[in-house]
Amino acid sequence: MSVEQKVRVGFFAAGSIVIYRHALELSQNPDVELVMVYDPLRERAKSLAEQYGMKVAASEKALLSNKNIDAVIVATPNSEHARLTIAALKAGKHVLCEKPMATTLEDAAAMIAAAKASKKKLMIGHNQCLMAPHLKAKALLKEGVIGEILTFRSSFGHGGPETWSQDNGPHTWFFKKEKAYVGSMGDLGVHKAYLLPWLLGSDFVEAGAFVDTKLKRDENNKLISVDDNAVCILKMANGVTGQLTASWTYGAKEDNVTVIYGSKGQMILGADPNYQVEVMLNNGEVARYKVGAVATNTCQVKSGIPDLFIDCILDDLEPPFDGLKGYKALATVVACMESAASKKICAVQNTPPKIKKA
Repeated sequence: MSVEQKVRVGFFAAGSIVIYRHALELSQNPDVELVMVYDPLRERAKSLAEQYGMKVAASEKALLSNKNIDAVIVATPNSEHARLTIAALKAGKHVLCEKPMATTLEDAAAMIAAAKASKKKLMIGHNQCLMAPHLKAKALLKEGVIGEILTFRSSFGHGGPETWSQDNGPHTWFFKKEKAYVGSMGDLGVHKAYLLPWLLGSDFVEAGAFVDTKLKRDENNKLISVDDNAVCILKMANGVTGQLTASWTYGAKEDNVTVIYGSKGQMILGADPNYQVEVMLNNGEVARYKVGAVATNTCQVKSGIPDLFIDCILDDLEPPFDGLKGYKALATVVACMESAASKKICAVQNTPPKIKKA
């Protein structure tokens, strides 16, 4: 694609992640034209379309068959990710798909195969990697400031999606197993399942987990059918082990803190709102960096993900947050769920199964 030509974008869904991230950020990109949106809740689609001068698609097919669309954003409930992504790739569109990329490893593998067959870009919206504190941390870790990495603990918790999603209540699709597959692990845990290997340079290979539903109730006042809390112990291919925690029951204060322990000291990310990266060495030296915040539900910062997706299309580059990396993050979540169900340590299936036909 010529750099003079704008990338014309369509949206599947008009929920909060599109309103506050994808459409908002892409509307500020001079290389993008927002063309069309489809949402089965037509009023949502109409509201977003009016805000950005887009058309409302009458159906999924109408959006997919539109020759004036080069790329689509898939930001639907999780159960629709694979189906719509594969359909869009087959229709010749590039795809930025929200996380988790699918609800089964087989579907995730089929998405990767479809991208390869279509020769179109597939990128997964794992925005944590581009947050300023995490970019700074990755650079410092590459310099070896805390020495050999030994272990970590990382948490992501807030009051739950019913407090910020467009559903805005206990009827939210996030609480429905048939639409979400998993709860806090798919909404929050998957972010850390992606971020930590990216930061530490090694894949997760084994998982042991306790996954439970402790508090959240649906519109019928019954415990929801997905998890609202998870505590996981994970082992990496390089031998590093650590803890990942995800929760929808941190109602008083959001927690998105990662601590990495090395042979020379430790690094703390996101604990101090003024100094988002802190390095504390064993010899008593301390360094604190003011680099910008990680986005929260109440305070969004620009993610950079939609812009990176557009750059990859314009420059014909392989997205750094591609389907395979998204698959591995999902595989870690799947292994944690299997561990919780079986009460055993489970292997992470990092190699996608072969798909005969995408």
